[in-house]
Amino acid sequence: MEQNNWIIWSLKRLNALRRGLLNQLWLAETRARGVELGCDIIFNGRPFIARAAGSRIALGERVVLNSSLRSNPIGCSRPVTLCTLRPDAELILDRFVGISGSALCAAVSIRIGEGTFVGAEAMLLDNDFHSPMGEWRWGDATQDNPRPIVVGRGVFIGACALILKGVTIGDRAVVGAGAVVACDVPAWHLAVGNPVRILPLANTP
Repeated sequence: MEQNNWIIWSLKRLNALRRGLLNQLWLAETRARGVELGCDIIFNGRPFIARAAGSRIALGERVVLNSSLRSNPIGCSRPVTLCTLRPDAELILDRFVGISGSALCAAVSIRIGEGTFVGAEAMLLDNDFHSPMGEWRWGDATQDNPRPIVVGRGVFIGACALILKGVTIGDRAVVGAGAVVACDVPAWHLAVGNPVRILPLANTP
């Protein structure tokens, strides 16, 4: 029994060492791509980060990005995606933000406030990616007048939620799993469903 415990302990230590080395490797890769990094950032799995030349991606202190299958209790089927699409775009994650297997694509601006969690498979998109052109064609990406997304502090965005362009979400709001949010969500309110409904939280101060 004691031998089995020692083996399990040793394997856990080796796995922790492996994760730490990979985290440092992925942080170095991200820094080389021109991303601004605060201290004590954790990458559980390798995120997909694409920064357009002249744009800004900044991750604050103790941001956690969960991209590996086992890094989230419900699993992550895809890596975290952080993407800027235009030279003047910005994607800013404040300190203590946690994101699991979600996609954030900014053509103008996405800002996530301190302590906010974004659940697995959620998407925050400040643009429609393509606009109609001519009779049947579609134009280049992000030529559709994108509008900023602002998410406040301590917000929880549930799994598979979709936050669309121009939305502001107030502090301590909650977005339910699978919600499609195309309108502002006040602080201390709950957004659920498709079309979305806005309800006051039970513990509103």
